[in-house]
Amino acid sequence: MINLEVPKKAKALVNQARQAATEVFRPISRKYDRAEHAYPSELDMLAALLDGLNTSGEGGAGAAGVRRGDDDKGGNRNGGNLLTVLGTIELCWGDVALLLSMPRQGLGNAAIASVANDEQLARFGKLWAAMAITEPDCGSDSAAITTTAIKDGDDYVLNGEKIFVTSGERADAVVVWATLDRTQGRAAIKSFVVEKGTPGFEVVRLEHKLGIRASDTAVLRFDNCRVPAQNLLGTPDIDTKKGFAGVMQTFDNTRPLVAAMAIGVARAALEETRGLLAEAGIEVDYDKPVNAQHAAAATFLRLEADYEAAYLLTLESAWMADNRKPNSLEASMAKAKAGRTVVDVTLRCVELAGTLGYTEDSLLEKWARDAKILDIFEGTQQIQQLIVARKLLGKSSKDLK
Repeated sequence: MINLEVPKKAKALVNQARQAATEVFRPISRKYDRAEHAYPSELDMLAALLDGLNTSGEGGAGAAGVRRGDDDKGGNRNGGNLLTVLGTIELCWGDVALLLSMPRQGLGNAAIASVANDEQLARFGKLWAAMAITEPDCGSDSAAITTTAIKDGDDYVLNGEKIFVTSGERADAVVVWATLDRTQGRAAIKSFVVEKGTPGFEVVRLEHKLGIRASDTAVLRFDNCRVPAQNLLGTPDIDTKKGFAGVMQTFDNTRPLVAAMAIGVARAALEETRGLLAEAGIEVDYDKPVNAQHAAAATFLRLEADYEAAYLLTLESAWMADNRKPNSLEASMAKAKAGRTVVDVTLRCVELAGTLGYTEDSLLEKWARDAKILDIFEGTQQIQQLIVARKLLGKSSKDLK
C-alpha cells in the first residue's frame, strides 16, 4: 500500500531541489521569459550537480526517466520514479521552462531510460535527448505518424518532419518516432535515437510561444537521414498485437513527470496567492465551512482541493512504476487531472490577485501562460480522458475514438 507521506529517503533530495529552485530558477525566471531562445547559461553548473546526484544510484534529481528493474525484493518500494516526480515538483515550483532547458534532463532521456537495452543505455545515457513525436498532420494521435524509417543495409533511412520538439535545437540527440511500414499501422511505429550532426537532420526553425519561453521548441526535418540500425530503441520486429506498446511505454514514464511539472507550477501559484490574500486581510480558515468564509477564501480552498487530488494521483502513478505495477491508466489519470488543474489554478489565482495577477510585478501571469502547455504536451487533456475511458470500459482504440 502506498504511503502518502514523502519518504524519509527523499527528503534530502527534495530539499536540494527546492534550494536549486529558490536560488537558481526563481531569480532568473523573468529574465529568460523575456529573452526567448537565449540559452540560460546559469544552468550548466546546476546540470553538472544533478548529473552527480543521478549517478549516485537513486536518481530523482531531474526530469529524466527511470528504468524499470527486473528485480523484485518484495514489499513496497519508493524508487527512482517517485524520487524523480518529487524532485520535478520542486524544480517546477521554481520555473518549469528552466527545468525543460536543463542539459541531459530531456523527455528523450525518459524514452531512452524506458525502452533502451543495456548497450544503448551505455551509449546514449549521458546524451541530452529531446523527443520528437508530433507532426504537421499528426497531433495527439501518435498512431497516425507518417515519418518513415526504411531499412537499407545496416541503416534506417528517415524521412519526415516533426514539430513542437522541446529542446530540439539545444539537445545532443533526438528520439524520433517513425513507422517502418505504414500499411502495418500502430505496430510498425518505432523510436530511433538520431544524434545532432547526422547528415539529413535539420533544425528548420524555433517557435515563438505563449509560455515556457526559456525552453526552445523546434521544427525538425529528416531528409534521407541515415541512422544506424542499432539506434532503434527496443525490438525491430513488427508485432501487431503489442508492437505499439513498446514505444507507448515511454508515456508511462513521462506522463507522471509532466503531471509533476503541473503540480509544481500550481503549488507556486497557490502559495503566491495565499500570501497576497493574507496581505489583503483575507484569511483562509480550514476550521470553518466554505460558505462561512470570504468568497476569495472559498475559491482558494476549492483550488487547493483540486491541487491535492492531482498531487496524490501523480504520486500513485510514479509509485506503481517503482513497484512494477502496470500504470498506464494511472499515468493518464494523473496527467489529465494535473494538466486541467494547473490551468484552472493559475488562471483563477490571476483573478484573485487582481491587478497584481495581470502585471509583471508578480510571476502569476507567467505561470498562467506556462500552465497551458502542461495540459497539451505528452497527450492532450482530451486524449488522456479517451485513454482513461478505454481502460475503464475495456474498449480498444477502434471501439472508442
